[in-house]
Amino acid sequence: MDGGAAQYNQRTVEEVFRDYKARRAAVIKALTTGDLPFPSPLFLDVDEFFQLCDPEKENLCLYGHPNEQWEVSLPAEEVPPEIPDPALGINFARDGMQEKDWLALVAVHSDAWLLAVAFYFGSRFGFDKTGRKRLFSMINELPTVYEVLNGKNKIRTAVNNHSNNKSKSNLKVESLETQPKYPKVGQPKEEEDGLDEENEHGETLCGSCGENYAADEFWICCDLCEKWFHGKCVKITPARAEHIKQYKCPTCSSNKRVRPS
Repeated sequence: MDGGAAQYNQRTVEEVFRDYKARRAAVIKALTTGDLPFPSPLFLDVDEFFQLCDPEKENLCLYGHPNEQWEVSLPAEEVPPEIPDPALGINFARDGMQEKDWLALVAVHSDAWLLAVAFYFGSRFGFDKTGRKRLFSMINELPTVYEVLNGKNKIRTAVNNHSNNKSKSNLKVESLETQPKYPKVGQPKEEEDGLDEENEHGETLCGSCGENYAADEFWICCDLCEKWFHGKCVKITPARAEHIKQYKCPTCSSNKRVRPS
C-alpha cells in the first residue's frame, strides 16, 4: 500500500487531478474486465478481485495506486493514516448479496474514497477556494466509478411507454455516442407489428446458455459467427463493450475464425 502524500510531489491542481485519474483507473480495472482485447475468464481483474475479498479474512480495503495498479489490503496501521483509508471490510458482504450488487456497493464507496484523497491533497497543499472548485470541476467531468461499472456514462435503457407492455423488446440497450455492437434500440412499431416484433426476439437464443431473449438484458453479438450472447454469460459488461472494436465470442476466439470476404 502506498504511503500517501509524502511520496509524491503534487503541488498544483493538475498534479492532484492526475493522481485522482490514476487511482480511479486502478479501481475501475479491479471492478471490471480490465483492458483485455477479448473475454478470458482466467485473467479478468474482477475475478481476481472477487477471490482476494475472502469473507474469512480480516477487514480488507480496495486501494487504487498512482501507478494505476490496484490492491486489496488491510487498512493502514497508523492512526491517523497518511491518506484517508477506503471503506473497511468490503469482503464481509461478498457472499451475502449478488455479485453485481456487491461490486456496485464497492464502486460507490470507492468514489467517495477517491474524492476524499483528492481533497485531502488539496487541503494539504493549501488550495484556495478557486483551486478546490477547479479541482472538483475537473473531477466532475469524468464519469464516476459506479457509472462506468453500470455503463450509465454512455449507455441508457430505452423503455417503451405503451401501457400494455406486450413486447419483451421494449427494454434494450443503446449507445449514446457510437453505433453499438450489442442489441440496437428499435422504436416501438405500430400496434399491428407488435406481435411480429415479439416473435422475432422471443426466438433469439443465447449462444452460450441457450436461454431466450428477456427484457432489460444486455446482449452482445459476435462479429464473426453473428450469434448473440448474454453479456453475463461471456463476462462482458456494457462499459467494457464500449471499448471493443470487434467482438469475438469465446468459440471464435479459440478457433481463430476469419470473417469471409
